[in-house]
Parts: sequence; C-alpha cells; structure tokens
Amino acid sequence: MIKKPPLILLVAFLFSLILHLTLLQQWLHHKHPSPPKTDDVVLIQLHKDEPQPSIEKNHPTSFNHPQGAYLDAPPPPSAEDWAFATKYSLKNSKAYRYMWGQQVRSMMGTAYEGADQGQVRFSIEIAPNGSITRVETIWKTSDVAEALARKAIFAMPSLPPTPTGKSLIFARTISFTPYASDGPPIYKDDCLPDAPLSSNLFTWDGKSEPRVPKTTPITQIDPKALTDCMKQLPQDSIEAEDAHNQRQLKTWRSNKLN
Repeated sequence: MIKKPPLILLVAFLFSLILHLTLLQQWLHHKHPSPPKTDDVVLIQLHKDEPQPSIEKNHPTSFNHPQGAYLDAPPPPSAEDWAFATKYSLKNSKAYRYMWGQQVRSMMGTAYEGADQGQVRFSIEIAPNGSITRVETIWKTSDVAEALARKAIFAMPSLPPTPTGKSLIFARTISFTPYASDGPPIYKDDCLPDAPLSSNLFTWDGKSEPRVPKTTPITQIDPKALTDCMKQLPQDSIEAEDAHNQRQLKTWRSNKLN
C-alpha cells in the first residue's frame, strides 16, 4: 500500500512550480519582447510626420479654447451683393459700407468665447477706384480682434468702385464675439432726413451761465424727390428686420441701465 505524501509537501511543490514558471515567463519576455500593436505604430508615425502647429499666445486659432460659445465667420458678400452696393449711394453709401465690414469679418475666422473676443472700431477711407487708402484704429477691446481685422483688411480682394465716384470715408465697428448681433442694415428709412440732434435741456456744469441749446429744425422733403428716392430702395429681408430689432433692443436696454 502506497502512502500519500503529506499535504504540506504538495503545497510546497505547487508553490515552487508557480514560482519557476513566473521567473521563466519574465525571462522570456526580457529576451523576446512583444512587438507594439499596429495601431500604436500608426499613431506614433502620424504624430512624427505631421508638422507641429505654431501656436501664438492668446491667438484665437490655438487649441486651448475652453468649452463655450463660438460663432463661425459669416460668408463673404456675393457678386450680387457688391453689384447692389456699388449703385446704392444713399446714407453715405450705406450698402457698400456694410458689405465692406462683412467681407472683413468673414476673413477673420471663428470667434470663441474667452479673453480673445472683443470689438474694434476703425476709421476707413476708400478711394474712388475701391482701393483702401487709410485705416486707423479708433478704439478696441481686444488686441486679437484688431490684429485679425487688420490682417483681413490688407488681404481683401479688389473692391469695386465707390457708388458716388468719390472717396468714401466712414467708421466701422467689427465685432469678433460669439454674441455679435450685427446683421444686414435696414434701407426703408434712407429717403427720410436724419433726425435732428438734441441734447439734455437740463445739463449744466454749475459754473457757466445756463442756456437753452438750439435744436435743428426738421428738413422739409420735396414730395417728388421722395418718390424718386423710394424707387431706389430694396426690399428689406427678414434677417435685416430681425437684426434691426435686436440692435434697437440692445440700445434700449443700454439706455435703461444708464
């Protein structure tokens, strides 16, 4: 009759076997390492071959944008838009000035919520042949917005001649924010004279002699001239009406807070 080995010997044998197998596996892995996965090789090769982006500090095209609101650049004016703008001379070539601003904003790219967002206001002069002769910054709330706008201005395609055949001088604010409410202008009131400027009758510095400011009388319009002018006005779009209402609401809220 064969006696069974004690239990303690079986446990010791199994422990020794497991230990030797573990050491053998580690030795084989050291001598013959496993090749990397195919996906890892492809990923490493792509990162190696791709050019590294040049990221400027505080530049809106960096990859460090926080998750937040953004607004894509609007499309540039179409050929039909510019054809209309070159013939519309009312209100200091109103349509031409708007198309110019839209062209600039379309070339500035996506506006992201954050430190780079802001506005910049320029004083612009355009020669009769459409060439830009003067660009001056009046004020700005973002260095990035100003830099991108200036870059776009000097990279713009050739502009058509001005509607009046004379130099066009105007000021224009470019909004580089995800909350910009700028939109097509309203043309329906362009045949009416500008409202007279008025001032607060109760404004007084406390030192000089109080005086009542003079108001400009309303200009009388010749009915025939008004009729002829009305024929030039385009049909305002729904987008233009909505943008106009948004601007009026924003102005009303601002005045109410002040």
